[in-house]
Amino acid sequence: MNRWSEMQAFVESVKEGSFTAAGQNLQLSPSAVSKLISRLEARLAVRLLNRTTRQISLTEAGQSFYQRCCEILHELDDAETELTELGQTPRGRLKVNCSPGFAKHQVLPLLPEFQLLYPDLSIELQLTGQAVDLVSEGIDLAIRLGNLEDSSLVARSLGKSKRFICASPAYIECKGKPSIPDELQQHNCLRLSTSEVFNQWRFTAEDKEHFVSAKGNFITDNVEALYEYALQGGGIVRLSGFMVEEDISQGRLIPLLTEYETDPQWVNVLYPHRTFLPVKVKVFIEFLQQRLANASWSVAGGELN
Repeated sequence: MNRWSEMQAFVESVKEGSFTAAGQNLQLSPSAVSKLISRLEARLAVRLLNRTTRQISLTEAGQSFYQRCCEILHELDDAETELTELGQTPRGRLKVNCSPGFAKHQVLPLLPEFQLLYPDLSIELQLTGQAVDLVSEGIDLAIRLGNLEDSSLVARSLGKSKRFICASPAYIECKGKPSIPDELQQHNCLRLSTSEVFNQWRFTAEDKEHFVSAKGNFITDNVEALYEYALQGGGIVRLSGFMVEEDISQGRLIPLLTEYETDPQWVNVLYPHRTFLPVKVKVFIEFLQQRLANASWSVAGGELN
């Protein structure tokens, strides 16, 4: 009885959406993949997949079993990696998921140096602002912004970034500057469609809090688009220092309401909770922490345990 082969066939079929594609990855025929999964279902006495002539889909039991299988296969990969990596240089593929803004302004400029240090590592960088399932997607680590929800993932801090309320010189010349937070209601504030929390701006001064719900005639699902539109004079925006500090220093954006404090934005790296942290993941986290520890935008950092 080869439970390993059955599990592999099941996981690959779900990931690829067909027995044919799974078979190509496993160097098996589609019928061999189907037989392995049927044998698995017979042994468990439960249907894991719904099958039609065109597609397969997970049953409720299959969804739960799929998550567990992914975890088990990752644990086995980790065990094998631990043996092969002892005393060796990090190698293989490092799959990283990151929000587009932080990737563009902070991660991408550092990657050439990292790859010079570790030439045997290849990097696959996914850009998305939405949460993804690291285990089922086979992602080694993710870089996320903001407060973290409770999860089984391990989090390490890369720092926290001050936020700036800012606008272009062209916008200010046309519309003027707000002198207090409440005056923002008279301005065009740029909004994000994917997070209402993002559009709630909090200010503090002299132990008093001011809350402003950003309102305006421009909304997008991409923070980079907010950044670019603000540069074009489209309105007032709230963005992290790691995105706008250079534009502010060069005068392309003007900070507003600077006598008020705004909530900082945490930057964290996340990875699945595993007994063994692959060396390729560890060296990348350490590299980021070292390079970003003294970043001008960071008001707090973290250490790798």
